[in-house]
Amino acid sequence: MPQLIQSERAGKDGKLAVGCSAAVFDESKERILLIRRADNGKWAVPGGYMEPGENFSEACAREVYEETGLQVEVKRLISIYTNPHLLLEYPDGNRWQLVILHFEAKMLDGYFRPSNESTAISFFNLTEIKNLEMGPLDRFRITDSFANQEKPIVRDEFG
Repeated sequence: MPQLIQSERAGKDGKLAVGCSAAVFDESKERILLIRRADNGKWAVPGGYMEPGENFSEACAREVYEETGLQVEVKRLISIYTNPHLLLEYPDGNRWQLVILHFEAKMLDGYFRPSNESTAISFFNLTEIKNLEMGPLDRFRITDSFANQEKPIVRDEFG
């Protein structure tokens, strides 16, 4: 598990890490797909870091597939997140300021399949989500997803 370092402009002491995550809704658009993370047991939207040579859509679709078993098509950008005052420090010494692009994605095919990154997968409505244990960034992403804004939301600070 990474350690969270929070101080004025802590991000300058690390490198940028670009991540992609997905809001996958059910057909009624009243419930959103969440995974229970294997590393900390908290609920989250599926997502992770981009790999060299990928574009945003490929990274997002790969992460959803790896964590859920579902194939998705990226439809639109919902929101962008970063915080220059937060730094993740991993046990190997790597330090990262996150830049996250959060997309809406449509299910195409597949079936729920937990992985080494997820222990459970399910759809939840907003009322059910209030009682789930999750981090603040995932709460922002879920709130922004249900807001259904036409233009992407930019959050220059979170956490």
